[in-house]
This record gives sequence, structure tokens and C-alpha cells, in this order.
Amino acid sequence: MSEAVASAITRLSEFQWPESIRPHVEVLLLWMTWALDHIDFDYLEYLLWLFLPVFIIFVVPVLLVLFIYGCVIFLHVYKFRNRIREELHTSYWNGARIAIASFWDAVGYIWHGYEVHGLENIPDEGPALFIYFHGCLPIDIYYLMAKCVLHKNRSLHCVGDNFIFKIPGWGLLTKVFSITPGTVEDCTANLKAGNLLSIAPGGVREALFSDPRLYDIMWSKRMGFAKVVLASQAPVIPMFTENCRDAFRVPEWGRSFFRWVYEKTKAPLCPIYGGFPVKMITHLGPPMTFDYENTSPEEIRKQLKREIRGMIREHQQLPGSVFRGIAQRFVGKKQKQTTPECTRNAKVKNVVPEIELLQRNGDSRPTEEVTNEETVQTIAAGDACESPSEALTN
Repeated sequence: MSEAVASAITRLSEFQWPESIRPHVEVLLLWMTWALDHIDFDYLEYLLWLFLPVFIIFVVPVLLVLFIYGCVIFLHVYKFRNRIREELHTSYWNGARIAIASFWDAVGYIWHGYEVHGLENIPDEGPALFIYFHGCLPIDIYYLMAKCVLHKNRSLHCVGDNFIFKIPGWGLLTKVFSITPGTVEDCTANLKAGNLLSIAPGGVREALFSDPRLYDIMWSKRMGFAKVVLASQAPVIPMFTENCRDAFRVPEWGRSFFRWVYEKTKAPLCPIYGGFPVKMITHLGPPMTFDYENTSPEEIRKQLKREIRGMIREHQQLPGSVFRGIAQRFVGKKQKQTTPECTRNAKVKNVVPEIELLQRNGDSRPTEEVTNEETVQTIAAGDACESPSEALTN
């Protein structure tokens, strides 16, 4: 085998390569020659035959399991074949939308044991605005979009960051699944047209740089979504997905550097790792309405932020843990214990780390104002009975 390779290397070296790539070819041939001189291919062949049974024993079962799950996904899609056939007759893209939604619904069911609590809060017709906490990757929104298509026969429009529309080949996908830019005018028109729309006020900043241990909200001073609520007067559905920051994560190293790059360029260049099969449950709160004539965007923002923070406290076990999220699929979630001895003083103590976290995330309000507001929110939320680590939320 080595003689045949050596002969091939000789022929390649004698070939008349263009001058632009000839130096690179020579370097490659030198590496190949070194490998032939220093690597014992007979010994490698011996190792291959030695470990081939072990390879077959472990790899074949994995391939078999993957094949079985592929069949499960196919059957899940096939279950909606009549819907796909019907939609193909009504609209060119509806059939494709149903097929892709059924695929994502199957992936969510298999990989994350995905559930939705509060699906009945989604109206069968008319507008509604979903305000949600942004996970590292918004895979929970993909799953919810699939649920809306399959179980509500409605499309959930989604506000995407500007960089999404610049990725080659994604244009058609954003069109079919109604992913739109996040201007106030576009969102207001979308809701007035009677559509469902989802917005993550934290955006990419919250997705990449929110602490996965604390699930801290990073809305900064954004008011656009509150202006959309006032302009459209659509009901608002608060949304939070358990373990959404544990399915995918951002490495701890270099986070400050990538944060600096993002703040300067708005380019999401931070690396992401994960795909962990944690349990994911999306909680949809009851629709919220406001006194639109007498309410300011600031008040709407505060109220929605308080609502999302309350959902995080209620449904997410803190600090966030990948292993606990995976174990939750098998042993369930440990219920938070409450006792009458929990006092108001314990609740006020939990405010201190929240103030530090708000200031760390860029909340420039005076300390006294943050203290007063967060004290009221903490007492109202009733988190005194959590452990100290669980009290360190936003």
C-alpha cells in the first residue's frame, strides 16, 4: 500500500501545477512523504483489525438508535400528512410550513421532552404579542411556532435581529415563517393585521451574555416593545421556558472580550456550545391588557419585566444546571418548599444581589430608585423561602 502511495506522490510531484498553487502542493507532498517514512501502516492495519469488533459493537447500536429515532420523526411528520395535503391545495407554502413544523415538533418532543403549559391562552383568532426571555439560542421559539401551526392552525410571527436577514440562503426561510425586522412600525402593523407576534426585548445581548446561573434579564433601556403595545393595543402574553439557558451555553472564557466586540459592532461573534437534552417547558401566562390611554411605555416595560421575572422565580430552579435540566426529564422537578417562618426581612435581604446584578447589566438608575423598586418586586414575588442561590435572580 505504501509503494502505491509513493508512486502516486511521484506522479503528483511531476505534474505541471499552476505557479500560484505549486508551493502549496509541494508542502502537502512533503507532509505525505514524511508520513510514509515515519508511520507504520502495517501496524495501523493491525490496530484496525484488532479494534474492529469493538467498533462494530458500540457503533452499530448507536446507528440503530438513530435510525429508530429517524423513524419516529418520520411517523410524526406522516401523522400530519392530511394537513400537509390540504394546505398544499390552499397555498403554495402552507404545505411546506406544516411539514417543517411537524419535524420541529418531533425534534422537540424527542430531544427536549418539550411541553407547553398555557397553550389555551393563545387566542384562536385576533392579535397577541408574546414577550419572552431570550435563551442562548431561541430553540424554544421554534418549538412554540411549530405548536401554534399544528395545534392552533396559526402562524407565530417572530422578530429577528438584523444579522439574520444578512445570512446567505436564509431569506426564503424568514419569509415562509414570517420572521420580520423589529421596527415599531412593522410590529404594530403586524399586530393590527390580526397576527401573533413574539418579541424578546433582551435580543442578542440577553441571548449571549445573560448569566446561565441566574437567568438575569438584560433589557437595558429598550422601550420599542412597550411602544408597540401602546400603538397596537394588543393583549400581551408573557412567556418563559424552563432550562432555556441550559440547552445551549456561551463559554466563560473571553466573555468580556466578545461582549466588547458586540457592543462596538453588533456582530454576534461569541462562540456557542451545547445541544444538551435538558427538559424544556414553555409557560404562557394569561393575556395582559393595560389602560392604554393613561399608561406610559416605561410603566408597561416595568410591569412586563416584573411579570417575566416572576415567571423565572416560579418555574426555574436556580442556579441553572445542565445536569439538573437533563435529570428533570427522568425524575421531575423538585418543588420549592414554603414555610410560615419565612419573613419579610428575608425577602428584603434578597434585594442586595439583585441591585448588583441590575447595575452590572447596565441599569443606570440611581441606587435608591433601584432599591425601592426591586424591594417592592421581591416582596411581592414571595421568594423568601428559596435557598440563597435560588434568590440570586435578576
